[in-house]
Amino acid sequence: MAEPALSDLDLDDAADAEANGRTVIRARAPLRISFGGGGTDVPPYVNERGGLVLNATINRYAYVTIIPNDRGEIRMRSLDYEEELAYDLDEGMPEDAHQMKLARGVVDRFDVDERGTGFDLYTHADCPPGSGLGASSTMVVALIGAFDKWLQLGLDPYETARLAYEIERIDLEIEGGKQDQYAATFGGFNYMEFRDDVALINPLRIPDDGVAELEYALVMAFTGTSRYSSDIIEDQIDNYEEKNMSAVEAMDRTRELAVEMKRVILKGRFYEFGKLLHTAWEVKKQMASKITNPEIDEMYAAAREAGAMGGKISGAGGGGFMFCFTEFDRQHAVKEALAEHGADVVDFGFTDRGLQAWTRTLR
Repeated sequence: MAEPALSDLDLDDAADAEANGRTVIRARAPLRISFGGGGTDVPPYVNERGGLVLNATINRYAYVTIIPNDRGEIRMRSLDYEEELAYDLDEGMPEDAHQMKLARGVVDRFDVDERGTGFDLYTHADCPPGSGLGASSTMVVALIGAFDKWLQLGLDPYETARLAYEIERIDLEIEGGKQDQYAATFGGFNYMEFRDDVALINPLRIPDDGVAELEYALVMAFTGTSRYSSDIIEDQIDNYEEKNMSAVEAMDRTRELAVEMKRVILKGRFYEFGKLLHTAWEVKKQMASKITNPEIDEMYAAAREAGAMGGKISGAGGGGFMFCFTEFDRQHAVKEALAEHGADVVDFGFTDRGLQAWTRTLR
């Protein structure tokens, strides 16, 4: 069988499949913002000292669509980044393939090629790459969710998150921590405890009015620059392994701040929470030199001068999304200050739903 042309890999096939009554499998997983403890979930620190993380999922998602086909082909496409990969089942995945890395990792782990059923796969995410919202890990979770639904594997949330971690960190050798996979799978506000191979996810019962207050108080903006989190994380790992004491002490303090932030957020002491965000950001910057840069520092200082009580870059740092805790009568000034420094202020909300997968037959 001839290799399918990549030019044929377009949305017309998906539309035709749906129009003709094909089964369509979909999954979505929520992105997250990390309030405190980020970085303590990264080996080897997490294995030796244990990691504590406080985060929450937001109403932006990674999406996956799978449409089984009878053409004996596997065809994968990212709707965001113009990446495409197509090959015949009887020939197998090309060894030199570099496109669709995350999807390839999941396909390899599940031995989908060996099942003898072709499929068309499409991915899409509600954020740019290097956003600091855990997009890569969230996409892996969504991919697992879609294949789990299609193949009826029956994975539970802990199994899904653990598998996503193994595929991304071990199989694909992408540096990073553990919080993103568990946040995307479980959803909601979570206080996470990690040690070696053990993960304990503690959902926080924050009243609806408390969630609404946090949504109102937090201003989120894209800094205008993306970054490779693996570079920053490698710097952090080096600091820990080389016993850079200022960096190690910062990691320890970051873990302690996650505990403090959990305590005040459960008590509804949100202004104190906002101030702790500032402390957490100041401490996090000591973990690795690439976490911030002059542009980010200037942007954050402008937000603080305009009235933000605290804030931080979400994720590893270096770019992506920044969020600031701001009293309601200073929001307009903070948004203007961020915009003047090149940031793009965005609306968002929290969600308590984690990974979802479903099937549809459209005619």
